[in-house]
Amino acid sequence: MEDTLLEILGAFKVPVIRQGSLAPEAPYPDTFFTFWNRSEEEQTAYDNENAAFVVHEFDVNVYSTAPGTVYDLLGEARAALKAAGWQTPDRGHDIASDEITHVGRGLTCTFLQTITE
Repeated sequence: MEDTLLEILGAFKVPVIRQGSLAPEAPYPDTFFTFWNRSEEEQTAYDNENAAFVVHEFDVNVYSTAPGTVYDLLGEARAALKAAGWQTPDRGHDIASDEITHVGRGLTCTFLQTITE
């Protein structure tokens, strides 16, 4: 599912970085996405033995030097995720930034993957 998420976010032509993986000495890009896989929970079928679904949950964040870009880009990403079948009940929330030059905003999204074995 991570590859699918990266494909959707990569379409916006800004860097996509795993949350926390930017080297300490590396400068922040002017605008970029981060993501974090919160969980991948199996949901079992009626027999309680075989997984029927996997719920993939991710945090998606946007950081930018331009506050308007943060809101616009996160809204566009949310629309693209929804169009691809993801659930995005979180419309957005503020995210702290380690750099005074950047503001951040994020959302939580989930994808329900059916297991066909």
